[in-house]
Amino acid sequence: MDEALLEAFRSTAYNVCIDTVSWATIRVDLPLPSALVDVVKGRSWAFITAWNPQARRRPPAENLAAQRDLLSELQALPGCIVLPAIGVGNSGWSEPSLFAIGPDVATLDQLARTHGQLAYVHGAAEGAATLRALD
Repeated sequence: MDEALLEAFRSTAYNVCIDTVSWATIRVDLPLPSALVDVVKGRSWAFITAWNPQARRRPPAENLAAQRDLLSELQALPGCIVLPAIGVGNSGWSEPSLFAIGPDVATLDQLARTHGQLAYVHGAAEGAATLRALD
C-alpha cells in the first residue's frame, strides 16, 4: 500500500451509528470514544467494509451485494454484534461500513481478505484503534 493511501486510511473518520440518533467517531491511534466503550463491553471490535475492494471503485450494485454478504457472514458468527457505520475521508469520499463487536483478528483478517480489502480498523475494549493493513 502506498503512503498516500495509507495516510487516507489513517485520516479517515470512522463513524458508528450507536442508535437512531447517536453516532461516535473512531480515529486511528486514538482510544475508542467513550460512547462506544459501553457498547463493546470489553470485547474486541472492528470497523470493516466490503465496498471498493483493493481501494478501486466498482458499481454500487456490486458493492451493495458484497456488503450484504459481509453482513450475513458477521451475523453468522456466534455472539457477534453488528452496527451500521460509514467511513468519511478528508476529500469527501465516504464508504458504508460495519462495526463488528466480538470477532477475533484471524476471523476479521479472513473476512477482509475474502472481500478484497487492503486494511480495516481494529481494537480491543477501550484501547487505541489500530489500522490493520493486510498483505
